[in-house]
Amino acid sequence: MAASMLTRLGTKGKSLLPWTARVCQTGFIRRQQTSASFVEPLSILSEDEQMMRDQIRRFATEQIGPLVKQMDESSQMDTQLLKALFEQGCMGVDIPEEYQGSGMSFFMTNLVIEEIARVDPSVSALVDVHNTVVITCLKNNATDEQKAKYLPKLANEMVGSFCLSEAGSGSDAFAMKTSARLDGSDYILNGTKLWISNSEHAGLFVVFANADFSQGYRGITAFLVDRDSEGLSLGKPENKLGIKASSTCPVHFDNVRVPVSNVLGTVGHGYKYAIETLNEGRIGIAAQMLGITQGALDCVIPYTLDRKQFGHSIFDFQSMNHQISQAVIQLEAVRLMTYNAARLKDAGKPFTKEAAMAKYLASETASRVTSKCIDWMGGVGYTKDYPLEKFYRDCKVGTIYEGTSNIQLNTIAKFIKSEYSQ
Repeated sequence: MAASMLTRLGTKGKSLLPWTARVCQTGFIRRQQTSASFVEPLSILSEDEQMMRDQIRRFATEQIGPLVKQMDESSQMDTQLLKALFEQGCMGVDIPEEYQGSGMSFFMTNLVIEEIARVDPSVSALVDVHNTVVITCLKNNATDEQKAKYLPKLANEMVGSFCLSEAGSGSDAFAMKTSARLDGSDYILNGTKLWISNSEHAGLFVVFANADFSQGYRGITAFLVDRDSEGLSLGKPENKLGIKASSTCPVHFDNVRVPVSNVLGTVGHGYKYAIETLNEGRIGIAAQMLGITQGALDCVIPYTLDRKQFGHSIFDFQSMNHQISQAVIQLEAVRLMTYNAARLKDAGKPFTKEAAMAKYLASETASRVTSKCIDWMGGVGYTKDYPLEKFYRDCKVGTIYEGTSNIQLNTIAKFIKSEYSQ
């Protein structure tokens, strides 16, 4: 059960279940305060957050680490590792306990994503999409019956996938052509979705289709589609530059019947759900890019301390340690922005601008820093003997998926204009 994570995180043999119940009721993580006016620094973790981070760090190092190279070369996720992710509670971090999840905070979900990305961004991508996109969409919009049916499975055994993009609708997501036609007590779905993460492993697809093209984007509706639905099929996996073990396939819908009871939320409100879900998902991408940058620096800095040239470690050359200092500064800026966005979401405060800023800075920083890390290691950094080249390949998608960097700048600019126009 996903909730078993709580017992493992207990101190002195005590479970964290009472504390978790308070998290579920308040909607945000309890922070220790010494006075009513005291606010803890963003990067200071509570005892429970530290235990979560340390547990996932050990899991990633010991169980994911040995599989990274083989999974990358084969472009396949290890099936036993997939089971272990559920057993560790990584796949239902903020699913409420009543649905067999761990009942923790959104912030802690992002800690899990960050720590796994330090070791393998492919695995982190799977965990990220499953938690911050699929589960988020269900938690926010599903009926009680739908939650009871799907959330326990998503917490313990079933991978989720989010089907939005199409050939003609990338950044212009609402230009989609996938249709949903009402036929009695079913909707009939036809169309093809592209670049669908987790598709090979998914048991549930959250699918966006237009139920009334005369209404434009206001006809877009979200559906819960089971993997074994007749007419649903996968195309050939994409041969990607990075995050190769994270499955990405086209998903085809050929007269797929979906019962009306599997409409997610309200007919015609799918566009709202997509926007709201991706706003949260972008924090997950920022956490993933944060983990990649941290993992790259964890690899390269010890190397620069050990590597000797001209009688000195290369770290001690000012031109080198200044560059490394700049990279660490950028990393900490990303950490603060990502943690701030996640904590704002948990606190029920507006976070859309902060999420876009975090996602933008995190992905751009990861691209810059991983490239410099290869430079600092020289020839060996260019080989597959070290993980730098993989971090470099894996992070590139961060400026593309769940909203390109330019889309993030558009979002941020709208907020700036609004703030200064009041």
